[in-house]
Amino acid sequence: MKCLVLYAYPPESDGQSLQGHLLYKGILKSGNTAIPCHFKNSIQKIFYLRHLKPDVSFGVGFWGNVPEIIREPLKYGVRPVPWFNSDGWIANYQDEFNKLDLMFTTSEWVRQIYKRDGADVSKIIPIHIGIDTNRFKPTNNLEFDKVIREMLGLKDNEKMILTIGGDTTSKGSQEMMKALAEVDKEFKNWRYICKSWSSSCSRNWRKIEIKLAKDLGIKDKIVFLEEGLNQEFMVHLLNATDIYAAPSRLEGFGMVQVEAMSCGKPVISINKMGPSETIIHKKTGFLANVAEEMQLDGEWVRRSMGFKKREFVKFKEPTTFAYRADIDDLREYTLKLLTDEKLREKMGKDAREHVVKNLDYRYTSKKMVDITKERLNLE
Repeated sequence: MKCLVLYAYPPESDGQSLQGHLLYKGILKSGNTAIPCHFKNSIQKIFYLRHLKPDVSFGVGFWGNVPEIIREPLKYGVRPVPWFNSDGWIANYQDEFNKLDLMFTTSEWVRQIYKRDGADVSKIIPIHIGIDTNRFKPTNNLEFDKVIREMLGLKDNEKMILTIGGDTTSKGSQEMMKALAEVDKEFKNWRYICKSWSSSCSRNWRKIEIKLAKDLGIKDKIVFLEEGLNQEFMVHLLNATDIYAAPSRLEGFGMVQVEAMSCGKPVISINKMGPSETIIHKKTGFLANVAEEMQLDGEWVRRSMGFKKREFVKFKEPTTFAYRADIDDLREYTLKLLTDEKLREKMGKDAREHVVKNLDYRYTSKKMVDITKERLNLE
């Protein structure tokens, strides 16, 4: 099978770009032909679609990428097969999704979002994002771990809890802070690292989080880190931590959580969305219950969302756009992991084994290729 893979290429540091790049590499390792190309319209993209004539064009993104990932390949007679997240809903692209022969989502939860918003999900198959378990693995480099922890201000007797995201609020850092304020009443030797990427969004949320930490009386135990990191250093950062925590408010998959498990770290998250499909509760980590659902009655829409004009669209029924994890659950699970070294080690080992077996990119890519060949009658 000859495939064009549309994503942000050359690969960038964001999750969707890495998702596409690993799919490209995985297709090659499965013995099929794959050509990487940026999803944005360009002369090279037109060349590949018009003259290479791939059997299929895989595209990584979300509903906002319909024009580039679905419409453009169809224009040149190439079958598009998107591998999409949902970004909370699917806007006004139901008709275009329903005309597809095949589509993948990053989780069953995302698939259900498409169903909720009126898409025919009989042609939609959830495939989890694969990661490189040869890169994200336990390094057992105690010297590097010690240096990184010292650079972040940790003392030798302190345990490190880590959250990573474009902004950490969307990954549940505010809920973790509230839980840690309770943990601090029983266990003092911890430090919470909130790693985000530099953006106006993350900076605005950071101001709120700094105030929250101050109000909770734990400001001196929170470290905010805002800068871009490459994949190689991310491996060292994850290895340096004791616990990875991300009880996300909205998460179609949760790539860093899987990378942390692959590095042999126990993960604390939320029992909903993508994390509930990749983390095994009480085995590879802990899943806190949902305490609150944030619902919207409608939303302002634009032409770029598939609508004819800018207007306020009222939903037929209130639609869930975010969740909040239960603070008591987060406190209980965090305290257990902080105070039980053997539990951390056992969960970390089980987490690594789980990811290597089920979430390596070679495995997920081959699964996607095999399903595509079967569904579209390709060789």
